[in-house]
Amino acid sequence: MAKRKPLISGNWKMNHTHLDAIAVVQKLAYTLSQADYERADVSVHPAFTALRSVQTLLDADSIPIALGAQDVHPAESGAFTGEVSPPMLAKLNVSYVIVGHSERRQLFGETDEQVNQKLLAVLKHEMSPICCVGETLEEREAGETEAKVLGQLQADLKGVSKEALARVVIAYEPIWAIGTGRNASPEDAQAVCKAIRTALAERFGAELAAGVRAQYGGSVTPANIGDLMAQEDVDGALVGGASLDPEKFAQIVRWR
Repeated sequence: MAKRKPLISGNWKMNHTHLDAIAVVQKLAYTLSQADYERADVSVHPAFTALRSVQTLLDADSIPIALGAQDVHPAESGAFTGEVSPPMLAKLNVSYVIVGHSERRQLFGETDEQVNQKLLAVLKHEMSPICCVGETLEEREAGETEAKVLGQLQADLKGVSKEALARVVIAYEPIWAIGTGRNASPEDAQAVCKAIRTALAERFGAELAAGVRAQYGGSVTPANIGDLMAQEDVDGALVGGASLDPEKFAQIVRWR
């Protein structure tokens, strides 16, 4: 099995002004040690309005936390009021961009075709997409989890080359667990992440698939991160609410 360095990502959603974001990153950087960064990669995903402030802080203080964005428009530029393009993010030294988050899919009607366009645009500009896949509660209860997740995966990765796959992160986030306080059991998370890796192996080859990081997202807390990270195919977490608090997020980064 390839050695995969875990990635712990904090998705702040529509929270924290740029001033709040600076304070959170400062406290997080003060709390984490070099040993923590050697053990796991860490990214924070502020709102668009805070990206520049966080980037300046990370660069000025040489903080080894990667800057991430929560979304992107696939076009290079154009008359798309309110949108942000891949080159705009790349010039801010953004490393990771979340695409296909369940809230984008559910609340804003984002389709797999749109997710695929965004993912390819992120790769084109040498950033890493965090591609989110997951099922609803109804689909889960109907035994359709694997079919839904792997169907999304196939559509979202359309046109991705073997060379580019190494920069893709897959985040399994069951929709029924996002912001609800409910979370998949570690065994359920492992089963889906393993199914994802198996599907990638069938498409791209076992060696490449073994190097792809698969995160779990959905009500991740300091209390459940250890059991999740003990699973063979779970390589990190996409953390929502708990990442807003630097102390809680640091505890997640330091899982044991």
